[in-house]
Amino acid sequence: MKPLPQTYPEKAGLNSELLEKAIQFAVDNESSMNRDIGAALEQGHFEEPWPIGKTIGPVKNRKAGSGVILRHGEVVQTWGDVEYTDMTFSISKSYLALCMGIAVKDGLIPDVHQPIRATIENGGFDNDQNQTITWAHMLQLTSEWEGTLWDKPDWIDRYRDVIGNSPTASLKGTKRPLQQPGTYWEYNDVRVNQLSYALMRTFGRPLPEVLKETIMDPIGASNTWEWHGYENSWVELNGRKIQSVSGGAHWGGGLWINSMDHARIGQLMLNKGQWADAEIIPEEWIDQCLTPCALAPYYGYLWWLNAPEGGMFPGAPTNAYCAMGVGTQIIYVDPDNDLVVVARWIEKDKVSEFIKLILAAVRS
Repeated sequence: MKPLPQTYPEKAGLNSELLEKAIQFAVDNESSMNRDIGAALEQGHFEEPWPIGKTIGPVKNRKAGSGVILRHGEVVQTWGDVEYTDMTFSISKSYLALCMGIAVKDGLIPDVHQPIRATIENGGFDNDQNQTITWAHMLQLTSEWEGTLWDKPDWIDRYRDVIGNSPTASLKGTKRPLQQPGTYWEYNDVRVNQLSYALMRTFGRPLPEVLKETIMDPIGASNTWEWHGYENSWVELNGRKIQSVSGGAHWGGGLWINSMDHARIGQLMLNKGQWADAEIIPEEWIDQCLTPCALAPYYGYLWWLNAPEGGMFPGAPTNAYCAMGVGTQIIYVDPDNDLVVVARWIEKDKVSEFIKLILAAVRS
């Protein structure tokens, strides 16, 4: 693994004193989520009744907050244990979008607006509700997919409120009438796991294998990351017993990765899919990932966008975007400022202020 280049804050055009203030703010506002992640899930972090909300994938204890700041592709500052392989929750979804980009690049998925059932058979898209669902619907969270996967029914995550302004948040985990695919936006982990399963079947091999060979190794990532599914998500495929991985750690599992590897992914996105003059992911796919969903302009293809309305970083450039997971954990990418910020385990209501403090150091 080749280390990322390093520089000093002032050389990168950052005010070191203001940068330290931002980092101290992150440290002082560490997430209140239990460091024993297993206990946090069992205690009802996702507000789901037992046993239907039971953890069925592996978990590991988290550490204190950590982070990495890159400017102009160089490491400017780090804090905490940036080499610790930590659970990353829904940042896993954004990695899933990158794997999808590889499938498109390789011609396995010629058109993301085509129904998924045209690409794979017996993949859970054959009933009346699901047969018109496209890859794009799944990526934008507008699929309205109906079914049960790995013993989790999709309705367990209906009415989920991740923005913080839903009048129906109290109904989370109850059934509601489903809409036509493509007409309703909802953050739903069962459906993302269904996308992961469909993508695995399209590749015909495990997604961690695809991610490692096509993305992580070419950008010089470590070999310490892991991507887990559930104890019951093993299937027989092409003569192999392989595990379908989860797009988060809602019920355990998901991508476990260190902060430095996250930083590489952020830089790959900032580079529009290029790394050391080689195309890793097509620029056109990166652009599609960052195209606002008509129903939720703060969301693209499994990446969060800083839309003028609904974006989580007021005052930051509107073309900034991030991968985000419970904790709160983010990979913040800011093309206008040539900036990547990885931050782990900050209280959710403090993340916006943290980014403001980082940008103050940039703009000083």
